Amino acid sequence: MARALETVLLLFAASALYAAPPRYDGPRPPQPDLPYLLHANNLIPTEKTVAREESGKGGVTYVINGSSSSARTPLAEPIFIIQAQRLVPDRFGCFRMEVNKSGNREVAMAKRSRKDKPIPLKVTRLEEGLYKVEVYTPLENGQYTLSPEGSNDAFAFEIY
Repeated sequence: MARALETVLLLFAASALYAAPPRYDGPRPPQPDLPYLLHANNLIPTEKTVAREESGKGGVTYVINGSSSSARTPLAEPIFIIQAQRLVPDRFGCFRMEVNKSGNREVAMAKRSRKDKPIPLKVTRLEEGLYKVEVYTPLENGQYTLSPEGSNDAFAFEIY
């Protein structure tokens, strides 16, 4: 009986070790609370800015200065790595931005519109405070931003 119990415990311990996620050994962000685009073993910082809020009768428009982002990727399904201290990656939204007549990037959030929903993201905890954020819907070339819910902070990037 004791031998059988030992065998069961040994098998249970071995299966628990096998099921443990592998330790993340990729590149680590040098700065916390800034999403970095993952390119193989390189990290490219997103453009950190604050979107200006402009209210209109159709809704709210969020504007970022400049027509394009300094953070660029050719990947249609970008992956971000973030060392989170104050930010909560599960609360990020990803939005496509259009360049307006003034040469600035903007996203309009119409009242009661379903088309203004954020682009779906998958967030994976790699280890304590370290997260992988993936866009799992192919994106067209253009300007985009990651933004924490309830904040005007913006982390802009471009897909080319």
